[in-house]
Amino acid sequence: MQFFDREAALVAPDLLGATLLVDGVGGLIVETEAYHPEDPASHSYGGPTPRNAAMFGPPARVYVYRSYGIHWCLNFVCSHASAVLIRAIEPTAGIAIMRERRGVGDIRQLCSGPGKLCEAMGVTRDLDGHGLAAPPFTFAPGTGAARIAIGPRIGITKAVEKPWRFGVAGSPFLSRKFARV
Repeated sequence: MQFFDREAALVAPDLLGATLLVDGVGGLIVETEAYHPEDPASHSYGGPTPRNAAMFGPPARVYVYRSYGIHWCLNFVCSHASAVLIRAIEPTAGIAIMRERRGVGDIRQLCSGPGKLCEAMGVTRDLDGHGLAAPPFTFAPGTGAARIAIGPRIGITKAVEKPWRFGVAGSPFLSRKFARV
């Protein structure tokens, strides 16, 4: 998909409002973060490794990694080994399945963080390297009508000043509120 053949910082805000499903389970993307290979917070910063190999492949693939040895995180590979972390979605499909997988009843807590959404949607390392244009994924760009909030990325210790976190302003499904809109 040509949509992803751009730098991650350009793709990330354009993903807001897009539909993402894994085997029919998912919803609308409401929060993203961009990572670039010259960014010390990016997994591609040190070059290719077996763990980050998907980041060095073609755009429109997924890069799945384990964070802190606990949670899976889903990224969309963009051009030049850059990627967009999918931080939160608004659940719209397969909500009963998500509730069962997460053991949570509150719809706002199902996918309000990268680890939560992977658990709810059934994303594991087995999907690393898969293309977004083929099953089990369904991806459809959004309309671009959402008002966008921009701020620094969260959960990292390097290059924290970069304003590469994007969210749908006012969404109750964000992982964390934005300081400004």
